[in-house]
Amino acid sequence: MIVLGINHSAYHDSSAAIVRDGIPLFAIAEERLSKVKHDAAFPTLAIKACLDHVGITITEIDQIVLGWQPYGQIIKRTVSNVLSRKEPMPLKSLPGYVARNTLADYQRSSERMMRRHFGGKFVAPRRIDHHYAHALSAYVPSGMEEATVVVIDGRGAWEASSIWHGKGNRLDHVETVKWPNSLGLFYATFTGFLGFEKYADEWKVMGLAPYGTPGAVDLSPFVSYANGQYQVRSDLLMLHEGGREYAGVERFLGPARNPDAELTQADRDLAWAVQDMCERVECDFITKAIERTGCRNLCIAGGVGLNSKANGLFLQKRLCDEIFVQPAAGDDGVALGAALAPSFEGGVREMKQMSAYLGPSFTPDQVRAELIKFKLPFREVESPAKAAAELLAKGALVGWFQGREEFGPRALGHRSIIADPKPIENRDRVNNAVKFREEWRPFAPSVLEAHCDGLFESYQDSPFMILTFPAKPLALEKLAAAIHVDGSARVQTVREGRNDVYFDMITEFYALTGTPGVMNTSFNLKGEVIVNTPFDAVRTFYTSGLDALVIENFVVEKGV
Repeated sequence: MIVLGINHSAYHDSSAAIVRDGIPLFAIAEERLSKVKHDAAFPTLAIKACLDHVGITITEIDQIVLGWQPYGQIIKRTVSNVLSRKEPMPLKSLPGYVARNTLADYQRSSERMMRRHFGGKFVAPRRIDHHYAHALSAYVPSGMEEATVVVIDGRGAWEASSIWHGKGNRLDHVETVKWPNSLGLFYATFTGFLGFEKYADEWKVMGLAPYGTPGAVDLSPFVSYANGQYQVRSDLLMLHEGGREYAGVERFLGPARNPDAELTQADRDLAWAVQDMCERVECDFITKAIERTGCRNLCIAGGVGLNSKANGLFLQKRLCDEIFVQPAAGDDGVALGAALAPSFEGGVREMKQMSAYLGPSFTPDQVRAELIKFKLPFREVESPAKAAAELLAKGALVGWFQGREEFGPRALGHRSIIADPKPIENRDRVNNAVKFREEWRPFAPSVLEAHCDGLFESYQDSPFMILTFPAKPLALEKLAAAIHVDGSARVQTVREGRNDVYFDMITEFYALTGTPGVMNTSFNLKGEVIVNTPFDAVRTFYTSGLDALVIENFVVEKGV
């Protein structure tokens, strides 16, 4: 059985995934192909890429599943939620609120776009609940026999957070927290208030937070929590007055930051408070979730699940025994959950942790042709791993393009920029000469698994760079450029058999330098999506301060 899963979000991160008999074959976000960050358009390009990878047409798909509820259900629930709101809402605002939140136009456009781009001869799409798709995306490929599954995002159709209990081939719903009582709304609102892009730049707030002063800002007017229950003051967070988008927040904290203004210590203090509140509420909510299910294995999905600092705390505080966070925890991962639904419901489940390398790859012949087309000087090497390690050991900043592209927002050693992590100045070199971004933005270390216990506290296998651990003294020495200002690191575990070329490269680098890891960041410039094709890689290489590009078994160096 071949199943096509689609996320066509009314908000962001449209995507498609294809699964055969319960095994993921291919998945990609529309943005990687359209070059529009967080693209919310119907994922025509992503669907075509799925079909091309398998070598079939849309007529050969057995089931098509979309990860959003039918719009009739959404309208009914949205109206019900509005009428039962505890916060006051003027009657004149009700029609607009319902119109904005029913998603009806988006849902109708999904059907129209399917017919427009793929004709009318395909199986009728099925719709499943958005949070159910999120939960499936985490539990099914987690490799866990039993798990507490927690979904926390900005919003689903009417969901903000949900708890599920997975056991074998069952995934039972336990509880839903309704929108707009949303922790994702809280974090996104303050992301926008701080002058970053709302519902897109939350990770900037997470990166800025360690520079703040603990306790300098009180956010209790906006969120309260106790005994696993939280209450977000959505009436304040969504209040617009006199053209001011953040009027409710400004009542307590003054004017929102202009995006072009210099960051102040007050901004850093607010970022600290936002991250701290998110962590405390999540820890409380997850404690309750595990009590409800009785299972200390934890799976996480939803956009808030990309908060690696909070995820690491769940282990450090011993709230759970094991944790699996879906690497595409945001809405792009919904396509995978939707595609997995029919096989899982039919009793088929692959009991193995998923690979994140589900995107396209390119043959050496395709790469060679691209390099020749642009008359670029290059050399072909027998071992790209050894070539890259030697370049890194000499101090080069390297673009690294190998194998199948990652699914999700993290670069995991297939579409990465890499550097020697020991000289702390490499952090500024990459920020200034390559990424063209703020100096306070952190990087991540990709580390050989055999060395992780000696480098990090509370360590657990972390292949998806989505858990943060406190660094031990040896890590502060060996991985200085990849350790954040608070002494933590968002670690990617690298293991043989999971990412062999990357593993070989870091092993070669360790033999040359004694450093068992590299500094890793996504292969893109500020404001752009991660590179997808050889052309993207070459363009980014020549418009940045990278010294070398290792693309499959070819090496391109500037000045050679």
